[in-house]
Amino acid sequence: MPLVIVIGLSEMCFSGPVAVGLVLFVKEHHWNASILGWILSAFSVGGAASAVVLSAVRGIRRAGLTMALSLVITAVLVTVIGLLNFQLVAIAIAGLLGFSSGCTMVLSNALIQKEAEPRYLGRVTAVTTFCTLGLSPLLFPLTGLIAAGWGIGVFFAACGGICAVAAIISMWRLRAAHL
Repeated sequence: MPLVIVIGLSEMCFSGPVAVGLVLFVKEHHWNASILGWILSAFSVGGAASAVVLSAVRGIRRAGLTMALSLVITAVLVTVIGLLNFQLVAIAIAGLLGFSSGCTMVLSNALIQKEAEPRYLGRVTAVTTFCTLGLSPLLFPLTGLIAAGWGIGVFFAACGGICAVAAIISMWRLRAAHL
């Protein structure tokens, strides 16, 4: 159960709200659409790179701790990106953010497959998929409300806080898990 909570919290901000947040971030800085494209591309390339790197690794002794550390890095990076004023730095941070959040997703999905009882794996996967993809559209209006009321930096800081909570739960409950 703690792993499902960690997945739900950590991905709640990434399966859409960050994409909406990045659109508002670029608009708030009066940057053009090509910068948004570069930021989103860097995020995607970073995520793909994490999958490639982790697929080359055979067994991760402390996958739970590694996942927790990647969540801490994700929390810091998602908070920082909302504070940036330089386009190239935002693109670079987006790439690192994609890598760190990708590591979290790869490791959490692997741990779900390893830890869930085979007869419940479909149900557990359905719940985690609902958390990552089903809840995010409900957060789109909240993203806009927070950005309109307090600025997009506050939204990204809130996402960082949510990722930090997921990291704390992960360190507390999952640090000894192995792959």
